[in-house]
Amino acid sequence: MFKIFRLPMYYPRAVRGISILFTLLKFVIANWLGAYKIMRRFVPKLYRKNGSVQSQAERIRTLVETLGPTFIKFGQILADRPDIISEKLRVELKKLQSKAEPFNDLEAIELIEVELGGPLDNFFEKFERHTIGSASIGQVYKGRLKTGEDVIVKIQRPNIETKIKLDLQILKYFAAQLVKEFPGLQAVDIIGVVDEFGNALKHELDYLNEAGNAMRFAVMFKDVEYCKIPKVYLTMCTNKLLVMEDVTGILPDSVHDLIAAGYDPKVVAENGTRILMEMIFKHGFFHADPHAGNLFILPGNTIALIDFGMVGTLKPSHMQFLAGFTLGMANMNAATITDALLILCEKKFFAERNDLEFSVHDMLSRYRALNYEKIDFANVLNESVKIILNYKLKLPGSIYLLLKALATIEKFGYNLDPNISLPAIVKPYAEALVKEKFSPRQIATDIYEMTKDYITLIRDFPSEVNEILFRLKQGKLTFDIQISDKPLFTKIFRQFGGIISITIIISFMMAGSIIMNVWGKESRTGDIMFGVSLFFAIWLLVRLFFRVRF
Repeated sequence: MFKIFRLPMYYPRAVRGISILFTLLKFVIANWLGAYKIMRRFVPKLYRKNGSVQSQAERIRTLVETLGPTFIKFGQILADRPDIISEKLRVELKKLQSKAEPFNDLEAIELIEVELGGPLDNFFEKFERHTIGSASIGQVYKGRLKTGEDVIVKIQRPNIETKIKLDLQILKYFAAQLVKEFPGLQAVDIIGVVDEFGNALKHELDYLNEAGNAMRFAVMFKDVEYCKIPKVYLTMCTNKLLVMEDVTGILPDSVHDLIAAGYDPKVVAENGTRILMEMIFKHGFFHADPHAGNLFILPGNTIALIDFGMVGTLKPSHMQFLAGFTLGMANMNAATITDALLILCEKKFFAERNDLEFSVHDMLSRYRALNYEKIDFANVLNESVKIILNYKLKLPGSIYLLLKALATIEKFGYNLDPNISLPAIVKPYAEALVKEKFSPRQIATDIYEMTKDYITLIRDFPSEVNEILFRLKQGKLTFDIQISDKPLFTKIFRQFGGIISITIIISFMMAGSIIMNVWGKESRTGDIMFGVSLFFAIWLLVRLFFRVRF
């Protein structure tokens, strides 16, 4: 029974749901009107600034921006997933910005004081009470601690967690309805994508996760002179408040600005690229959004990184994939790249391996004329991923973050130094990974693990066989059968059931007629039953004979 005290719980969800519904309705109506030239003038949002009509992809981007921060961030995630959306839509969604209108500074100050547990004057010698930047989740301020360190303070927007949770519930509902309406979407696991996005966004909502990421990077690069990770003041941080060292430097957008400040753009480009390679190949933990806005250039051509909310983690098998892929590309060896791609998809045996290798070979043929150092590494990797998707193989979600990070850092490096070669920088890291894999210590470890597995198998095999036999005797042995084509299976099962039913009826008729003729009195009924059953038995055998394909 619906209870009145549950109304407050349902009210925000209903309001947000209605808001989204009306936004979608306006989008549908605008699209409908846009189909008729005479009606387009009533829908100004259909037009670009130059007066031409927007494409469908542009309209979808506008819709996503209207729906708010959760959908914007989801759109940004989809922009890096070529397995889910078209290339045109991906290009358009990449234009989505997470910037947002700032909320009231007084309200922000109050929230900061609540999180700190006291007035600002107790913690800060100086505090600028006007925001220096606002994003979809938080707002940033500058201050100086009582101890003299300059810091930035990031405070989460009020009630943003509740809003995002509501949006995630609605997104998951939409995804489930889409899969129900279009079963083909199960192949791309749209519900799994929404769940993955939801988990990533929930981590981003907890600023202690971002603080932890920054501290982990600081340990990783403590001995690297050309990398600066801001210090985190953990005692002041909460899940809604982040206090970090204020890093002041030049944004790497302009080569002229860097040269004017006395920096070397070529060295900056190489340092930034090497930092990401260290993250990926050495640590398997990387900054997933290393664009120019998240980097500052400091004296000595040092790179300072900020914004650690989005990170990627690679398993050892993913790193081995990168090593194999890089070396395969250096040697233009399609077999090596194919093996690396199958390692990434966790496929030891793949029936279409030869076809996959041929597709990779065909892709490489377009790059054979180029010098290895001139190859667009991120683009080749992206093309390889598309080949994998054509063979209906699934890729881990972290690989898409990796693709994004590599493409971003390659663009960053190329803008500063058009002659920089990402493949040349990547290759030594890949070789080091391969050497580590085949080092005496690693081989000894692998042999030890393999021996341990065999000993465990020999030890447990008799008891496992006994358990199987016991369950078989008890009738409790179950089988999990996966059916890929349910309609076909149902049709075959019905046909099989029909044949069995007819066979049983014919058998009973024949048996009954024989009993009547042998042990009873001879009668015309028994002869008719025998003749009819014999006719249908022959008919059934002939039908089965011609249906079966030998």
